[in-house]
Amino acid sequence: MRLLKLLLIPIAMAVGTTARSQELYVFSEPASNMPAKSIGIRLTNEGVFNPKFATRTIPEMMIGFNKNLMIHVQGFFSDMDGGYKAEGASLYGKYRFLSVDDVKSHFRAAAFVRISSSSRPTYTEDINLEGDNSGLQGGLIFTQLLHKLALSSTLSYSKAFERNSKQLTGMPKPDQMLGYSLSSGYLMLPFVYKNYNQPNLNLYFEVLGKTNPENGHSYLDVAPAVQVVLNSRTRIDLGYRFEVAGNMANRYTKNMYLARVEFNFFNVLK
Repeated sequence: MRLLKLLLIPIAMAVGTTARSQELYVFSEPASNMPAKSIGIRLTNEGVFNPKFATRTIPEMMIGFNKNLMIHVQGFFSDMDGGYKAEGASLYGKYRFLSVDDVKSHFRAAAFVRISSSSRPTYTEDINLEGDNSGLQGGLIFTQLLHKLALSSTLSYSKAFERNSKQLTGMPKPDQMLGYSLSSGYLMLPFVYKNYNQPNLNLYFEVLGKTNPENGHSYLDVAPAVQVVLNSRTRIDLGYRFEVAGNMANRYTKNMYLARVEFNFFNVLK
């Protein structure tokens, strides 16, 4: 009996991981957490081509303490202001407070908070706490899995903590921002699961928006992406976000590519 239990644990873990693979959104987080007692390592490169080519590299560690609580620790490095240099860091925590499970479907709800620090000068009212601004963000995430389709929505509020010495003369000052997103992910392959070593191919389409509550300035981006998951442990993302509407000048994340690789180590924490 004990041997059977030892064999079933990793299989159940793998099935659980692949069953939610279409929730691994590229530009947003799902309400679901990574497996408990697990560690993930990511390396993200993102950048823009206009008005000049500039990139940012984001190394990241993710820790799943239990089925409800996980954190991300990020560092930011870029050549946005000339030479390639360290910009700052961020700590993100997510707590899943609701789970409703059914056969081939589930609903999750989670609350999150992020605190970030950045040395970059401020030149836009947009608040990007993944490299461009110092500040605090909090919000809610709701994710629904329906067999091969996963839908998710996020609502957030951000407050910038910028020093006056970083503010560029004549540029709008970041203060507050409301954020919202609607994300969808569809599992294209495999058609039928036979084992957890089968590669997963997921397609994503996300809608990402923000509004400045003080003046009504806003933007709306669409972000298609493709993802491959290998052996339920290695993830490769490629995506691009396009602005389709907006009146917020000098945004860094406007028309931005993203490439990412991620490795997961399950059940490594005691």
